[in-house]
Amino acid sequence: MVATTIDDPVRACAPVTARERDVLSALGRGLTNSEIAAALATSETAVDGDVGQLLTRLGLRDRAAAIVYAFDHGIVTPRQIPAPGGRLRISVLGPVQVHSGAEPVAVGPVRQQALLAALVLRPDMIVSQRELLDRVWGLEPPAGNVVPVYVYRLRKCLPPGDLITRAGAGYRFAARGVRLDSARLEELVAEANEARHVGDLSAAVAGYGRALELFRGEPLAGLPGPFAELERLRLTERRIVLSQQKAEWQLRLGRHTDAVGELWTLAPEHPHSEPLAALLMRALHRAGRPADALAVFARTCRRLADDLGVAPGEVLCGARRAVLQGV
Repeated sequence: MVATTIDDPVRACAPVTARERDVLSALGRGLTNSEIAAALATSETAVDGDVGQLLTRLGLRDRAAAIVYAFDHGIVTPRQIPAPGGRLRISVLGPVQVHSGAEPVAVGPVRQQALLAALVLRPDMIVSQRELLDRVWGLEPPAGNVVPVYVYRLRKCLPPGDLITRAGAGYRFAARGVRLDSARLEELVAEANEARHVGDLSAAVAGYGRALELFRGEPLAGLPGPFAELERLRLTERRIVLSQQKAEWQLRLGRHTDAVGELWTLAPEHPHSEPLAALLMRALHRAGRPADALAVFARTCRRLADDLGVAPGEVLCGARRAVLQGV
């Protein structure tokens, strides 16, 4: 019998027993042998034997091939979304969400979502299997050739089409026709920057506001792996910078209360950001609330000392002097 491959699974004709179908279903859902044993009310030793016999009888080379077999033969069926004619939308500025038109698309467990993020945040670029393994699993990669399995399962989840294609030793995500919120973020920021350059500060503030509205909490919330962690930090920092830019122009326009409201919400989320705290102090001071501005200084100093063991820098101390001197 020809062994099942990952990218072009052979449709073996050997029938499976009810027991084998249960094991294949559990494998396809990503359960470990101990989890399968618990689900089937048997011992882990028995499951080890079942898996080994199953691989031998079906001519499958490893556990990864068994997972593909389970998906390819409908034993495990991820939700398949028909092409509704609506645009595919992928959101990473919060928990990962995928929509095809108005319909939500379930793209699997968090590790599978992390693999999708590693592809969509490098649109139209070839990402090698080695890179994907490193980005999603880091220093503790699983045994076996798992990347093709996860790609295969993602293809089953996503609407039909060539969204994820094999390219050389890796995979490429085709961004054409896909609306990615992080790409839209940069478009709106570019428009706001252009308005600022021509002196239209009101349009710039509005543009930054539209960009910031795309965030739905922590970017890539809950996703594991080094790539997700780095992108989470990058996108979080992007949000802080945009919030500061927006507040700067609000202050120049005399919209002190508006700036205070937004910064007051954001600052506690980033208690160690001295530039953010300093900007909030400026806004409070200009809004006629110097006591609150000094309270922000004191609170930030305590957090810096207690959490990081450092003293406030010049940016924060300068904001305090400005408040005390009334300038």
